[in-house]
Amino acid sequence: MKRSDAWIRRGAALCLALGLMTTGASAMHIAEGYLPRTWAFGWMAVCVPFVAAGFFSIRRKVGRYPKAKMLLAMCGAFAFVLSALKIPSVSGSCSRPTGVGLGAILFGPTATTVLGLIVLLFQALLLTHGGITTLGANVFSMAIVGPFVSWGVYVLLKKAGCRPALAVFCAAALGDLMTYVTTSVELGVVYGNIGSYLAIFAVTQIPLAIAEGLLTVVVYNVLEKYSKAELQELSVL
Repeated sequence: MKRSDAWIRRGAALCLALGLMTTGASAMHIAEGYLPRTWAFGWMAVCVPFVAAGFFSIRRKVGRYPKAKMLLAMCGAFAFVLSALKIPSVSGSCSRPTGVGLGAILFGPTATTVLGLIVLLFQALLLTHGGITTLGANVFSMAIVGPFVSWGVYVLLKKAGCRPALAVFCAAALGDLMTYVTTSVELGVVYGNIGSYLAIFAVTQIPLAIAEGLLTVVVYNVLEKYSKAELQELSVL
């Protein structure tokens, strides 16, 4: 086994173990039954084309670069454990990191949509985070908006000649923040006060997004050291 594969396997296993040890429920993920049926199914319908595109994207990239399977699994585990951790916020609510920036940078936004769907489904079933009826809304905020923002920021900064560490940091942090903005909008359009939801999460989410950005840079630097060939195949480097 290559040394890089060993590091990726260990990282993925550690992330999954930590995620399964996490307890607690309410947070960024919209809880089961919290959205009216029309909105719940509406968000699910919006997500369908992104999920379909993601499956084709994963199939194409894994078929072209079989060694990327381990990296893909690690990105999923990274998102699973980060988005399962909760940080107490104000008014009895919680904030969470999302972990989707890394997957978006390495595999693109639509592939990360599929990873996010799997992560959110497992969290709803195993950890009671979010819910099945609100899965569409949660996927849209965390697995569609977040990855697309992260990927777009990374590509723009990379083309602008920014250092990789800065591009990765900004991509992960802004993807995290936009997930919360989207969740606030999803709740606000139903219950009538987007500003209140934004204010509730802003206190803890801004420093949390910064922390997620820094952590993603650390993980990226490790992958750059031990999995450079795979990153070059994926055109990340």
